[in-house]
Amino acid sequence: MPVSTVLLLASIGVLSLFCQWLAWRLRVPAILFLLAGGIAAGPLFNWLNPQQVFGDLLFPVISLAVAIILFEGSLTLRYAEIRGHGKMVRNLIPVGSVVTATIGTLAAHWALDISWEVALLFGAISIVTGPTVIAPLLRSVKPAAKLANILRWEGIIIDPIGALLAVLVFEGIVSWGQGNVFGHSMFIFGKTLLIGFLMGAAAGWLNGLALRKHLVPQYLHNAGTLTFMLGAYALSNEMAHESGLLTVTIMGIWMANMKQVPIESILEFKESLSVLLISALFIILAARVEFNAIAELGWGLVTVLMVLILVARPLSIFLAAIGTTLNWRDKLFLSWVAPRGIVAAAVSALFAFQLQKLGYESAGVLVPLVFMVIIATVTLQSLTARPIARLLKVAEPADYGFLILGANLVARQIGLALKKQQVPVILTDTNWENVRLARMDNLQVYFGNPVSEHASTHLDLTGIGNLLVISPYKQMNSLATYHFLDWFGGGSVYSLSEGDHDQKSRHQTAEKIQQTRGLFGDISYAKLASMASKGYKLKTTQLSEAFTFQDFQQQYDQQALLLFTIDPRHRVLAVTDDFTAKPDKGWVLLSLVPPQPPKERKEKEPAPMLSPEDLPG
Repeated sequence: MPVSTVLLLASIGVLSLFCQWLAWRLRVPAILFLLAGGIAAGPLFNWLNPQQVFGDLLFPVISLAVAIILFEGSLTLRYAEIRGHGKMVRNLIPVGSVVTATIGTLAAHWALDISWEVALLFGAISIVTGPTVIAPLLRSVKPAAKLANILRWEGIIIDPIGALLAVLVFEGIVSWGQGNVFGHSMFIFGKTLLIGFLMGAAAGWLNGLALRKHLVPQYLHNAGTLTFMLGAYALSNEMAHESGLLTVTIMGIWMANMKQVPIESILEFKESLSVLLISALFIILAARVEFNAIAELGWGLVTVLMVLILVARPLSIFLAAIGTTLNWRDKLFLSWVAPRGIVAAAVSALFAFQLQKLGYESAGVLVPLVFMVIIATVTLQSLTARPIARLLKVAEPADYGFLILGANLVARQIGLALKKQQVPVILTDTNWENVRLARMDNLQVYFGNPVSEHASTHLDLTGIGNLLVISPYKQMNSLATYHFLDWFGGGSVYSLSEGDHDQKSRHQTAEKIQQTRGLFGDISYAKLASMASKGYKLKTTQLSEAFTFQDFQQQYDQQALLLFTIDPRHRVLAVTDDFTAKPDKGWVLLSLVPPQPPKERKEKEPAPMLSPEDLPG
């Protein structure tokens, strides 16, 4: 019985949601299940045929989707962030791109006997990794912070740059084929570049100016920017064939680097797009893959995969690492991790279709080849990266650091105190003034919603295994608690009490959230803020035989609020309402103390250490 188009379209959405949920539960890149779902729905069970469902709209829809993906990716490409992530990242982008593209081109041409044009396009596409596959892998592997930063920022930066390179290569192929004279072909290629850059810069400036000067109402920021971007893409394509992808990439980069342009809400809008658009796009593209086309690649496919994984990537890393402080273990780990993602799949499908229309018969191998590279790299590296990191001893030690939801005064004091004890700390808040003050205190911060899709890419949780909810925003507190309970596990998420006025409604609160409450002895945020306003300061106290825990309690007449204890093995324990530890000699206490302790016990406080200048002689 034939299946209606409406049911097929709805089923794509349901299948994509299920794949995303499964990936979330198993903590692996969602691309694995999206590819598997698309292949099962398409060539395996022959249930979904994208060509029949979408007809002539298939590739216009794919091209618009690719434009949106590139635009959203380029919005994260800030010059300041590129400069701030070390010599290795700066080296790896140009060096890795050239080396991988060159070796990928040669391997595809010689091993698969395809034309130089198609091989060159494959080489350009093969350099793209992408944050959508890197971020989940890093969460699972948890390598050392410097390695995680290198891989994470490589994925963010290489995504739009790799797609841009693929666009330029494609434009070169198209323009070369439109003229018999070298000069005419170069003219067409130059025209495409000129229109792409000028249209992108103009569109980015105009849209950024409209947002900055509030010429567009707040509720139209997301929809207006998306619509304007698609309009610029279509107009650019009309002016110069296939220059639209270059236009939207430049537009995103321009807006990302304009001052005082509120793009945070636009970036958050990417969450819905990534679920509804990118996931569905992967399933549609995977459903078009034919087993026969993969089988025809034969051993040449294996050769290309081995060359990319075992030759191109290690050579890129070792060349880029010249002059850096990375040791051989770091380089080997980085050499193993380079999974390909959504941009590679979407761009390959779009350009393969365009090249086939231009008469390049070997372009038909581009899609199955790129999809097999994606499947092989994501599957192999997701399964092996963690044991390899442990074998090379580059895995992060126990996740004893704290993510603090809230960057208010008390949260900043706690962050500074933990940082002085060599405990990794990240503060996150949606209040820019709080984030600004935390940055001035030299604390690591994330501005935005910590459970957003943007945070999943940009919030580096390496070394972080606990959540402290010290925030007045109840809705966000609950969302973050649910999210990180699943990620960090029970016993690693702590939140403040709701306060006495909410006692009657506690039975309506989910049990999972109730179990996290009781931080700092069942104190509420209002009480904590009140203590801070009265001048309470966070104090670090080292216990000894001369100054015991009982002495500490007597000194402040029980008015000090104990927040954390750190035992001699450097284990940090947050004090809760069921705290049972007994601090002893060698322990460190972090507590909020009143501005003027009511009872001084100087005779029992440990004597201050003498400086060299105080010593006689």
